[in-house]
Amino acid sequence: MRFFVKCTTEKSGQAQLAGEFAVMSELYKTIPSLVPRPQGHGRLYLESPPTYFFICEFVNISDRLPDPVRLGARLAELHTTSVSPTGKFGFYVPTYDGKLPQITDWDSSWASFFGKLLTGILRLDAEVNGPWKELEDVAERVVQEVIPRLLGVLECDGRSVKPCLIHGDLWEGNIGTDLDTGEIYIFDACSYYAHNEMEIGMWRTEHHRMKAKAYKREYLRNIEPCEPVNEWDDRNRLYSDKTKLMYSAHVPGTKVRNQAYEDFVYLVEKYGVHPGQAQVH
Repeated sequence: MRFFVKCTTEKSGQAQLAGEFAVMSELYKTIPSLVPRPQGHGRLYLESPPTYFFICEFVNISDRLPDPVRLGARLAELHTTSVSPTGKFGFYVPTYDGKLPQITDWDSSWASFFGKLLTGILRLDAEVNGPWKELEDVAERVVQEVIPRLLGVLECDGRSVKPCLIHGDLWEGNIGTDLDTGEIYIFDACSYYAHNEMEIGMWRTEHHRMKAKAYKREYLRNIEPCEPVNEWDDRNRLYSDKTKLMYSAHVPGTKVRNQAYEDFVYLVEKYGVHPGQAQVH
């Protein structure tokens, strides 16, 4: 058997790769044929610099864009098959999107969990890119007004959201096609249990290549949008902003920060509480 080894000297490397091992193990436990088998993680015997590793099975894959039909079916299988061990949203260890941590503490409410997740990413973005009052003001309204309305409605009037295991960073660079079998593999995950629609929010972003309508269409053929269906696109927009702001925190000065701001302005105008209007849950 051949192996793939990832190493890092980042200060957060130990927690980062421990998190990756945990999420890849959870994915493998759920659908073994979807991810390379994780083997272990730890610290290399080097005095300096401290170096940490993650090791998994090596799969000979192509980096071409994945087949939309096959990817949609495999993702739907992951989302419908997975079961949260606590019945809640989150994960049992901190997970890292790239080198940055995510808030993944268990929460019984999806709206509450997403609000905390987004708040944490906004904080990371501000630490790297500096303060921006307009973004801070509109983001506060998104957390306080838009999320309770747009996501809260998923959990009222008899509706509920199933916590599904998602990959968490499913851009084209983290998806491969086996050159021998044609099977889809996903890797380099930062998983947590989430609303299944969260998975495909990043396919809306301009800095990734998987923007073709076929990817969303094939996924939604397997799992229909949650009610209210007419708000699906706005939920997708909101979920994409997690990706945009995390990218902004990794790549200072990028224009996607402005795109997230524009999305927030749109969502607040549509779902925010305005003078003389009571908030609807």
